Amino acid sequence: MAETYDVIVIGAGPGGYIAAIRAAQLGLKTAIVEREHLAGICSNWGCIPTKALLRSAEVMHLASHAKNYGLTLEGSIKPDLKAIVERSRGIAARMNGGVGILMKKNKVDVIWGEAKISKPGEVVVSKTSKKPMEPYVGPPKNTLGEGTYKAKHVIVSTGARPRVLPGIEPDGKLIWTYFEAMVPDRMPKSLIVMGSGAIGIEFASFYRTMGVDVTVVELMPQVMPVEDAEISKFAQKQFEKQGIKFMLEAKVAKVEKDADSVTAHIETKDGKIEKLTADRLISAVGVQGNVENLGLEAVGVKTDRGTIVIDEYCRTNVNGIYAIGDVAGPPMLAHKAEHEAVICVEKIAGKHPHPLDKLKVPGCTYCHPQVASVGLTEKKAKEAGRDIRVGRFPFVANGKAVALGEDQGLVKTIFDKKTGELLGAHMVGAEVTELIEGFVVAMNLETTEEELMHTIFPHPTLSEMMKESVLDAYGQALNI
Repeated sequence: MAETYDVIVIGAGPGGYIAAIRAAQLGLKTAIVEREHLAGICSNWGCIPTKALLRSAEVMHLASHAKNYGLTLEGSIKPDLKAIVERSRGIAARMNGGVGILMKKNKVDVIWGEAKISKPGEVVVSKTSKKPMEPYVGPPKNTLGEGTYKAKHVIVSTGARPRVLPGIEPDGKLIWTYFEAMVPDRMPKSLIVMGSGAIGIEFASFYRTMGVDVTVVELMPQVMPVEDAEISKFAQKQFEKQGIKFMLEAKVAKVEKDADSVTAHIETKDGKIEKLTADRLISAVGVQGNVENLGLEAVGVKTDRGTIVIDEYCRTNVNGIYAIGDVAGPPMLAHKAEHEAVICVEKIAGKHPHPLDKLKVPGCTYCHPQVASVGLTEKKAKEAGRDIRVGRFPFVANGKAVALGEDQGLVKTIFDKKTGELLGAHMVGAEVTELIEGFVVAMNLETTEEELMHTIFPHPTLSEMMKESVLDAYGQALNI
């Protein structure tokens, strides 16, 4: 007889394991199916290990500029690539093991294998074909395996994978995805990065800090196309000062491979072809949902352009089947997946969660300088017909930023002129990925400019710039 659950979650990434934990907290008998590694791409090959690499780059940057802080370091500063990668992989393994502990603590059964929905309410698990890369923390003890399992509610949280362009398929040696870019066997001397979204810019920033000659090719007319144009332009200037080169409104039309290099044929906006040779090329042109081999078509689940179609409570068009996270469409961010997980499970449990407001999902890019944003850009606000006020405050006028030696940055806020509603906040500079949440909370609480103006920010902090930007929107800035 098949084991029966209230909830089965397919995929143990950030969305999946949070869904399983919340379901267990609410008293639902829960199991989670995973084919490769607990904690998903985010903790094993994305969010966390890339931040470990970028932390190494940050420390190297500071050490290389020690004289600016009155310090003398003897000898040259050189990256130890093997040690940098080992540190990153060790942190990934630690996160992986931590999720295993959380499953045991919350009494969530872990089923190891590949899941397919055979019919609503039934999941068939077969042996996994995946071979995890080292270091690897295997499945927890007492893990269940192949078989048929039943559940009234099935949540698909299978994530996404790198998008592949025809003719520029990653080969693991010369053309990389983020998988290979995180574990290089040696540091390339030159690198082409195809795409300037968060993934592309973070790797461009890491490798440039490590001394690699980096060129970024972007199809759109601005770097980091989803960001506010003013912030993007500011960030690009800082990247260029570090030596990163950009080719905008251009695309890689073809790639020729040599024994240990690649030559990209880059088509510019005027239709001309420029050839650029580098040791390696990173393909960072987005991701696509893992919707294949799940039985979705057979049971009638609707998909659109490689993602599962859901409503505001993460329900698909088939009763009892849900989807969360990257596989359910953009924004493809771990924190969005986690929030959807809670919404989905609480709705299943009969509670009354608020639907996700995608305009209040923050985005962060952990390059140098960092970029963070939430809400409408200035352009989007105007296109929406909003009459707006815009405030700006530069890092160069902030005492803490100057003391840190990080005086290049900008905080920008956008308000509705009539109501004082905060429509968007956009930031570039040191630690803005930690600061942005202040604006997210403000937007979630429907805070107006007056309430922000009457909020006391501690001094000296970088956060003071947030208030100054608000004041500037209303002609009241005090420090510029």
